[in-house]
Amino acid sequence: MFTGIVEELGEITAVENLGDASRFRLRGPVVTDGAKHGDSIAVNGVCLTVVEHEGDEFTADVMAETLDRSSLGALAVGSRVNLERPMAVGARLGGHIVQGHVDGTGQVLARTPSENWEIVKVSLPADLRRYVVEKGSITVDGISLTVVEAGADFFTVSLIPTTLALTTLGHKQPGDPVNLEVDVIAKYVERLMGDRVPGAAK
Repeated sequence: MFTGIVEELGEITAVENLGDASRFRLRGPVVTDGAKHGDSIAVNGVCLTVVEHEGDEFTADVMAETLDRSSLGALAVGSRVNLERPMAVGARLGGHIVQGHVDGTGQVLARTPSENWEIVKVSLPADLRRYVVEKGSITVDGISLTVVEAGADFFTVSLIPTTLALTTLGHKQPGDPVNLEVDVIAKYVERLMGDRVPGAAK
């Protein structure tokens, strides 16, 4: 489990095409400290497993399913990525409960700068709309954020200078894809409600 509090901006240093999968090599001095084979690291909000670890780099295999359902397939050598290690038992939950299981992708639609923050507008897939509410939580590229406005096919988030400086959202431009993970609690509530909720998963 993750919290959506990005620990560092990492970098893709190599991409190997494995046919029905890809192998990424990533640089991240903070998240690789003490890392070992089999550990989990969230990359732009996607939970990946460490295959190899050497120095400040690690490799992770990404299946076709993950490449199809997330924006990881668009990454190339030199791409910057948000990195986070799983939350330790007993640690503070700084963001919200994040599984690292991407529900879909959106696109940055617009950026509106202000003196001390910036509003970012992101497209919202129709099948995720019911899980997104104003002042609720959403994970964008692995970043725990609060929804400012929830529209029919978009939502907005307000980014403070720290988020702009230390995450990929500081340089994402209109048209760029982002990974989205909705609040898992909303999905469990929907499942438990079953037939009482129109369109609910069964």
